[in-house]
Amino acid sequence: MPVGVRQLTVLGEFKPFGLIAEALDGKPPDTSTDDYDYFLFDPAIARQRDNILDNDAFASALSDRRDHELFIRGNRIIWSVGSRIFKRFTLPSPVIKACWCRMGDNSEALLCVLLIDSITIYNTSGEVVSIPLPCSIISMWSLPFGLLLQQGAEENSVMHGPFPYSSSSLGSHDIIRNRRESGHSPHHNFSFLTTYDQLIKGESSLLSSHLILKDLLEEPQSIYIEERGKLNIMRDFDERTIWTSDVIPLMASYNKVKMQHSVWVAEVINSSLEVEHASLSATIPAGVLPKRFCFRRIWQGKGAQTAASKYLMIKLSVLTTGLVHFQVFLATDDDSAPVICFLFLEQKKLLSLRLQTVEINNEILYDVKPDMSWSIPAIAAAPVIVTQPSVKVGLLPYTDIIVLAPENTLVLYSGKHCLCRFLLPSSLGKGSLSCNLGFSEAASISHDLKIVGLADAVEARINVKVNNRQIFRCALRRSPSSSLANDCITAMAEGLTPSFYNHFLILLWGDNESGYLSKVNSTVDSEWSSFCDTIMHMCKKSSVVSQEIPKSSWEFLLDSKFHRNYCKINSLIGLSSDVALDRIGLDSMRSSIDGARSSEKSFYSDLLEESLDSLHAVYESLKMDNLRRRDLELLAILLCDIAKFLGEECYLDHYIRDFPALCKTFRMGTGCLSSKAPFSLFRWLENCLQRGCTPDNINNLPLVVCKDGSSVVSWARKIVSFYSSLCGAKIIGKKLSSGVSCNIASGSFCSNEEVTVLAMVGEKFGLKELDSLPSGVSLPLRHALDKCRESPPADWPAAAYVLLGREDLALSCLTRSCKFKELETQTNVNLVCMSTPYMLHLHPVTIPSTVSETDGLESTRLEDTDSIDGSMADGMENIFSSCTQLRYGRDLRLNEVRCLLCSARPVAIQTSVNPSASDQDLQQAQLWQLAQRTTALPLGRGAFTLATIYTLLTEAFNVPKLVLAGRLPAQQNATVNLDPSIRNIQELKSWPEFHNAVAAGLRLAPLQGKVSRTWISYNKPEEPNAVHAGLLLALGLHGFLRVLRITDIYQYFSQEHESTTAGLMLGLAASYRGTMQPSIAKCLYVHIPAHHPSSYPELELPTLLQTAALMSLGLLFEGSAHPQTMQRLLSEIGRRSGGDNVLEREGYAVSAGFSLGLVALGRGEDTLGFMSTLVDRLFQYIGGKEIRNERSPLIATSVDEHNRGTGQMMDGTTVNVDVTAPGAMIALALMFLKSESEVIVSRLTIPQTHFDLQYVRPDFIMLRVIARNLIMWGRIHPSKDWIQSQIPEIVKNGVKGLGEDTMDIDEMDAETIVQAYVNIVAGACISLGLRFAGTKDGNAQELLYEYAVCFLNEIKLVSTTNRNTYPKGLSQYVDRGTLEICLHLIVLSLSVVMAGSGHLQTFRLLRFLRNRNSVDGQANYGIQMVVSLAIGFLFLGGGTRTFSTSNSSIAALLITLYPQLPTGPNDNRCHLQAFRHLYVLATEARWLQTVDVDTGLPVYAPLEVTIRETEHYSETSFCEITPCILPERSILKTVRVCGPRYWPQVVELVPENEPWWSLGDRNDPFHSGILHVKRKVGACSYVDDPIGCQSLLSRAMHKVFGSTSLRLGNDGPTAVTVDQLVSTFSSDPSLIVFAQLFCDLSWNSRSDVDFQEFCLQVLFECISKDRPALLQVYLSLYTTIGTLAEQVSSSDFLVGDSLSLSSLKLALSYNEAVLTGRLTTSNGSIVQSVFLGSLRKRVEELLNCSEALKNNLHNYLNSGSWPDDGSSGVKSSTVLSWYLQWFGVPAPATVRTTVDKIKPMNISLSPMKARAFFLFTVYCRVSPEK
Repeated sequence: MPVGVRQLTVLGEFKPFGLIAEALDGKPPDTSTDDYDYFLFDPAIARQRDNILDNDAFASALSDRRDHELFIRGNRIIWSVGSRIFKRFTLPSPVIKACWCRMGDNSEALLCVLLIDSITIYNTSGEVVSIPLPCSIISMWSLPFGLLLQQGAEENSVMHGPFPYSSSSLGSHDIIRNRRESGHSPHHNFSFLTTYDQLIKGESSLLSSHLILKDLLEEPQSIYIEERGKLNIMRDFDERTIWTSDVIPLMASYNKVKMQHSVWVAEVINSSLEVEHASLSATIPAGVLPKRFCFRRIWQGKGAQTAASKYLMIKLSVLTTGLVHFQVFLATDDDSAPVICFLFLEQKKLLSLRLQTVEINNEILYDVKPDMSWSIPAIAAAPVIVTQPSVKVGLLPYTDIIVLAPENTLVLYSGKHCLCRFLLPSSLGKGSLSCNLGFSEAASISHDLKIVGLADAVEARINVKVNNRQIFRCALRRSPSSSLANDCITAMAEGLTPSFYNHFLILLWGDNESGYLSKVNSTVDSEWSSFCDTIMHMCKKSSVVSQEIPKSSWEFLLDSKFHRNYCKINSLIGLSSDVALDRIGLDSMRSSIDGARSSEKSFYSDLLEESLDSLHAVYESLKMDNLRRRDLELLAILLCDIAKFLGEECYLDHYIRDFPALCKTFRMGTGCLSSKAPFSLFRWLENCLQRGCTPDNINNLPLVVCKDGSSVVSWARKIVSFYSSLCGAKIIGKKLSSGVSCNIASGSFCSNEEVTVLAMVGEKFGLKELDSLPSGVSLPLRHALDKCRESPPADWPAAAYVLLGREDLALSCLTRSCKFKELETQTNVNLVCMSTPYMLHLHPVTIPSTVSETDGLESTRLEDTDSIDGSMADGMENIFSSCTQLRYGRDLRLNEVRCLLCSARPVAIQTSVNPSASDQDLQQAQLWQLAQRTTALPLGRGAFTLATIYTLLTEAFNVPKLVLAGRLPAQQNATVNLDPSIRNIQELKSWPEFHNAVAAGLRLAPLQGKVSRTWISYNKPEEPNAVHAGLLLALGLHGFLRVLRITDIYQYFSQEHESTTAGLMLGLAASYRGTMQPSIAKCLYVHIPAHHPSSYPELELPTLLQTAALMSLGLLFEGSAHPQTMQRLLSEIGRRSGGDNVLEREGYAVSAGFSLGLVALGRGEDTLGFMSTLVDRLFQYIGGKEIRNERSPLIATSVDEHNRGTGQMMDGTTVNVDVTAPGAMIALALMFLKSESEVIVSRLTIPQTHFDLQYVRPDFIMLRVIARNLIMWGRIHPSKDWIQSQIPEIVKNGVKGLGEDTMDIDEMDAETIVQAYVNIVAGACISLGLRFAGTKDGNAQELLYEYAVCFLNEIKLVSTTNRNTYPKGLSQYVDRGTLEICLHLIVLSLSVVMAGSGHLQTFRLLRFLRNRNSVDGQANYGIQMVVSLAIGFLFLGGGTRTFSTSNSSIAALLITLYPQLPTGPNDNRCHLQAFRHLYVLATEARWLQTVDVDTGLPVYAPLEVTIRETEHYSETSFCEITPCILPERSILKTVRVCGPRYWPQVVELVPENEPWWSLGDRNDPFHSGILHVKRKVGACSYVDDPIGCQSLLSRAMHKVFGSTSLRLGNDGPTAVTVDQLVSTFSSDPSLIVFAQLFCDLSWNSRSDVDFQEFCLQVLFECISKDRPALLQVYLSLYTTIGTLAEQVSSSDFLVGDSLSLSSLKLALSYNEAVLTGRLTTSNGSIVQSVFLGSLRKRVEELLNCSEALKNNLHNYLNSGSWPDDGSSGVKSSTVLSWYLQWFGVPAPATVRTTVDKIKPMNISLSPMKARAFFLFTVYCRVSPEK
């Protein structure tokens, strides 16, 4: 056939957009013509392999089908899409080459840029990695698994320069720049050396000519070549790479010396091959050896004087030098085999090498055979995708070749076959070229244009260079715009054998009448008509061949009767006849002609039969798509033509049954040339539901459906695979036992339904695709989704949960699989395709956390009636959020806390209206008392606002004011300030300002946008102050100070500011807690002069700094049990301070004790060697009896070596226990924390005699009790009996007899006993607080509350409850200060237990204590500090945080709760006030809130929490209402979302002694405190419906749906009520819109009230059972029956097909499968069985045989004829087709065949009876194939 001619579609004159972008940037035009480069590429190259896009902008860019361009000039790269700049890159040095690459198994595309001394790699999200190049790399190339680097020979690198070669991959993937532009220097010649290379290869990488970089974290490896079974390092520097493939591992090279081209395949080195230096590798473990690669030569060709990819220089007037890049490229042969093409410009030919592929053990081997090559004349060539755009061969798309022949004609090849020629449009020379895609308008050019070159091919678009130096961007019309034509062509490509398809392709693109795509402006209809004409042309050729050859006159005579008689006579008489011989010769000649013609006829017949099978598969696949009904009808007409020509009566009958109107056009013949039954997908699915995946059913599948990689019938293949999985097909590799391939997503499964869901996810078959299926087909799949919806497995991918409608589980899964900060930008294509377009609410839920959201909530505002504007910056503005409102409801607890802890406004002073002079003194005295309270408030405020704001790093940090002034409400809020002449106000405010700044800094949420070093420096004041010091401590407690450099730390220390240095040391130690960081340790030791070397100059450091340094040292070495550090800290406990304040030596010793305890925290019994000596020394410090009189060598060393100028707190062996005892007891308590050591506890005794009580200070008894209980941790029990067990008998008896007259002890002994009693009880209560910290234990809370009230009653009677159970009259024998301290320590312990709970009873007690004036109780600073801390602990973090009971947390809490309280704001004698903030280290964010996944708002939800069995209780489950605080991780077992309103969800945990998950931890099952839940349709939220009346939905819906207003047609409340009611119970848009449309007033004018009521009932059904997707199914089935009934009763023609009836049959088969148990379910069919049964009955009533139908059926079975009597014939044919489809009546040919089989049997049946018998089998549902 002559070659067809097509016109190029000219898109416009081409100019790199980078030049336009530079002009738009205002850069002057450069006269140089060769200082830039560019390349165009397909956006699919930059897209990830699994189609997961990082963000919306990038997704939209890569989904844009326009060409992408990389423009390179100097050190700049511009990435543009069409006429829009997408990204810009600026490099540090000129770009040498750029290419796209993927590393290893990473699916992300990387842009690799080669520079002079490095490779810069960008990923698509903008992250940058720079890899230095110590050796000379002259080029790089992309391979499927990494980057191929080519080294330059050391001695020849200058001479060779860049290798002037390019390739096809340059045109689509990369670009190379000339080294003369980049200033390349050859002197950087070093080697890549990994540890492996050094051991095995030594310096071999210096000699390797090629390297492979397969991972960004690894160094390049040397490449090996396989020669004669051995592997040698590739050292041939003359073997220059000219092309590589990034799809299959191929490389092409050219050896200039040998003048030969080679093709190499890259393979992983086989262990059986002998490798150089293999003897050395024997010493390396196998797991350490990296994967190595070798190149194996599979082809070489000699004779070329220059490389195949030498540049072709063309001078252009507008552009710079054009480079023909497409000289080596990859295409495919006509049978889809890969082909490597070499363009030899000198010989003007294109050499094609066909690759042979063999798969062995899942590995593909490539080879080239000598006879597998061919040549085509060409001066330019390029790979394009034109003829088969939808077909892929593995990873390769089917690629054609566009060739510019030597005579300047443009020819399209498919393999070896020439398809057509392309010409420039004639209008091009007339200046009428249209402009689009951002190209410049075409200038007026001459008429004699010739194509002289090709460039920049992307898919089917290419740059055409013409002889007037212009370049035009042209399209080859890659894909027809008719989707049906595209599908059919692809089906032919996939279904036909290669020889048949090649012939079809030649016919399609040849010079025939159809002119397929011959016109530039081809329409959809013309494309389909052209395809049909090609098929009919095949039929005509077959019919022409099949005609008989006409006889000549001589042949007529030879066949005459006379000639036959003549021959007979001659044969009888024995005479020979020449005429007879001539006939024999003639017969032989005719037989040869007939044989050739019959062979050609057979070829076309086979081609048409295969075409029929392929197109029929497309036809059946289109039946499964409701949106392709028009295409289905067009294809049916074409298939009828083919079937009629081939005599396939069964096929023709099959299509006419689907579209009965075709019977008028296509008459069925009386004879049947073939009895082959066509495949029916509806019938196959029905049999699958009825019988399962039986072998008979499996064998009926078309081959193209079972074929791997088939794209055109993938829709049908997916449905077949889903049904197969649902009906029990087994998984065999990547296929099912039904024979179809299926991608099954990862995840566990235990039922067929779960396998089906995973298959739908793996095939990306989402809700949108499900809605496109016929209703009956979708029902079984919806059944599988419904069954798995309630409790799907926990290891499924997020897309599976979206498919099930469980977006709550999907978001939880997403949060687990990606980092917290990346959740907001991640968009998963799988999730989008699983969800319907109107349900795309898979977005991260941002919980509002600012007060701005609650502006409308009056209850959240802090009203200050005395302020001017009613607002202030008190540091608690951000505490109110939607979560806290949900937590505390409408009560005013948070407002009250904010008022109690506010220190930013003047406090009210109650005075008379007309004050006198004495009143002014009274005001100052009262103001002083209130100032004590105000200065203590920041400590509690810091706990209250802990981690509640997310500051912007571009803003300055604000600290609220600390106001000590008062206001006089009686005098119009006049302000009264403290008199500075009486007291030093600045000195009073120094440490409170520090605490105020700490509180402000603690508001920052940890790890939420890392605080940068720049931000800290930005907030650093010019002069050091206490505010910045407090901020440093707060940042350190959150772990932010790790960003500081050692120079920054030195600058802070050099300021010599006391509070700044102390805050920085503690902050650094907290940030580096437990790391033993040497540089930080040195900074701390500088501030401990006792341990300076002897040569170090003496420093006078304040005791306060030394104390802070000691505590910081303990935090830094926490849990390390570092021996030297422990020795030094032990010596510090007994050392007298050498500082300026001797009174602070107790605090110094206590700090040393805490530090020692932290270093050996909980490891008292683990440390060997010196622990017994250390314990003995600690007991000496406590004051116990000495075990050893001699000085220990360890103690001697620690004392003598480090004691310079300071003395021990001892004289000889006498120890000043008043100073050393507290620190020693604390050290023992922490060292043996939770150790249950009886030995230590037995030595740490409570006084049992009067003498011992007099000997030991009462406050030390409290510390002993605390220490003993911390050691015996497991014995602490929240009961009064346990507390009583802590009290010695002598104390018990003494306290009992206080109120008796017979008491025989004197007053001094009574005072001693009472002092001991209150301290023991307080110590036991502190122990209880620590043991049950953050647990909200009810028993502990009640016990501590009772003791607090008991002590409070001793001060002032406030309650008479249970007074008889506690001792009375304690206040007579103990001073009030001691009672106050013990009372407030008990209250503080109570707050520790109830931390974060906001417990109302506890809060009332704290509010009472806080509001007492100086008359009611001691109002000193320490007491107020405890109250402030207690309030802050009770509402820790606004109620979102609580305390942990881990060892480190208990230590931090003990430091905060240390029972020595300060007497004033500047009192640091016994305990440094900055230590009170260390409670932050004990906090955990165990807060959990449930968020409605549909609305994104926090909601109430009931949780069932299960905790494991402990020593105090068995395994317990209890109910919590979110938001709530969960138990500790060590006891938490399961958390279950329960209740009827939300879908169930279970979080399974393994209890372990680990801290709670940090914010952003990917392993956190609670996703940083957010658990997404999904509300069931038909249920209200607990906010809207707190009562939870379960019958509310039923009552409300029945009330509305039963309204008579619908029947009466008046304007009742229904039109307003229904949609409002639906929106109340469901957020599903489909239900809401359906209700709105249904409630339209236009409904009232309709007469079809039955249909309206049916819609109401369906709406109720879908809402009540939470199945909104069934709306479509119900309506589709209902309208199907209604349309059938209307068709039967009406004379008008309404329905043109019977496909809806097939869908209804499938729905009935599903219902039968559910009822018979073939499909398992717990709730029956998802569609009411009664409804489906009524549909069956209605159809059978409609198809009740009338006389006309009987006659039509009789004629059909006898002769295969359809009714034909005008317009009524179409209706009769339609009804007949319904009957045939519904009852499954076989085709007439099948009936005749069956009757013929019955006739030989000895059964006396008339033909009519035989047909009746066969019809009986039909009615009995016998398969037509049987």
